[in-house]
Amino acid sequence: MTSLTQRNSGLVQRRTEAIRSAAAADKEKDSGEEEDEARRGEEEEDDKGDSKETRLTLMEEVLLLGLKDREGYTSFWNDCISSGLRGCMLVELALRGRLHLEPCGVRRKSLLARKVICKSDAPTGDVLLDEALKHIKETQPPETVQSWIELLSGETWNPLKLHYQLRNVRERLAKNLVEKGVLTTEKQNFLLFDMTTHPLTNNSIKQRLIKKVQESVLEKWVNDPHRMDKRVLALILLAHSSDVLENAFAPLQDDQYDLGMKRVHTLIELEPEKESTKPNANELMWAVVAAFTK
Repeated sequence: MTSLTQRNSGLVQRRTEAIRSAAAADKEKDSGEEEDEARRGEEEEDDKGDSKETRLTLMEEVLLLGLKDREGYTSFWNDCISSGLRGCMLVELALRGRLHLEPCGVRRKSLLARKVICKSDAPTGDVLLDEALKHIKETQPPETVQSWIELLSGETWNPLKLHYQLRNVRERLAKNLVEKGVLTTEKQNFLLFDMTTHPLTNNSIKQRLIKKVQESVLEKWVNDPHRMDKRVLALILLAHSSDVLENAFAPLQDDQYDLGMKRVHTLIELEPEKESTKPNANELMWAVVAAFTK
């Protein structure tokens, strides 16, 4: 009887050890699969050419499109890029899940009448974005998209709201691009004054950006804005609002240029109110577009 009990006990013990071994093997397998998946993700990112050092925000991409390569500054005649960059900040924060529009309610409000709400105040890692996010989070009652573009640009008659202005935005974005190895810093003399400029030093990154814009309306054209990559769609619309989109199409042959610009105009002429109601649409992005096209 004693030997039978010992035999059963030994059998249970061996079975327990076998189960533990199998569980450990499964765990190692799962861990290995996760590592492989992460490695594949990193390889895919490398294939896209978007390493952490060269991944650009919408603001940086729009500024880069507007900068003259050799001179290192934007056109003196461009009076749209300042507000355009503020619009980029709002859309960038929305795409990162930090901002959204208030619910439209039973009586559907227009995009420009709805307030911007802070969805998450988690830091983005970008000083300008975090500064804008802090302003939006702490402001009560909330403001509309149109108001935030004006406030962040300093275009307000209310002296109590001047502290919302984000100063030296172009210079700060250019410094970000210097840190990412895209631009360099120089001093240029303009007879009456000296100016810090940021000529292009890494042409491959800018060419990749231009190619992405061109392909989105040429080789990769899908004829439906909601099937386009949201960031690329936002880039095209915001670059147009900032009056720098033309620079991306200037190198094209005449026939490609005409086709590309024709398709860009189909995007520009879309009705933001209608597009914002479609599945998976980013309402805040279309509200920014509405603010620039009203």
